[in-house]
Amino acid sequence: MQNIVALVDLDDESSWRKALPTAIDYARHTGARLHVLTIVPDGMYKMTVVAQLIPEDYERKLLDDASERLATLVEGHSIEDVQLERVVRFGSVYKEALGFASDVAADLIVVGAHKPELKDYLLGPNAGQIVRHATCSVWVVRE
Repeated sequence: MQNIVALVDLDDESSWRKALPTAIDYARHTGARLHVLTIVPDGMYKMTVVAQLIPEDYERKLLDDASERLATLVEGHSIEDVQLERVVRFGSVYKEALGFASDVAADLIVVGAHKPELKDYLLGPNAGQIVRHATCSVWVVRE
């Protein structure tokens, strides 16, 4: 095992409360490099009317804010003995997660999932897409 990707949603603590410590522990025991990835969704920016109203540097500000929040989150965990990289991407959550996992030749993607509700069927839409389309193993950590 060389690369683990832990996907976190900075706006949803249930996405990382159990999953991030699990990924850190697994990276620690396998000696793998841990890539903690968060993705700023781009859904609203695809709407032409909305896109015209957003300042040019708004995406950069969102990414900078996400980077700071991710650093704060990661610093709250015991990671001194883990090779770690914090990564922020912008776009479709599952597409960016799968693309990044491919870029780093991930051996494992760790993703958190809340207890399913009827509307989720089994997993949330992003976790479900990642499980279905990943070319590596995916560890779903239930909240």
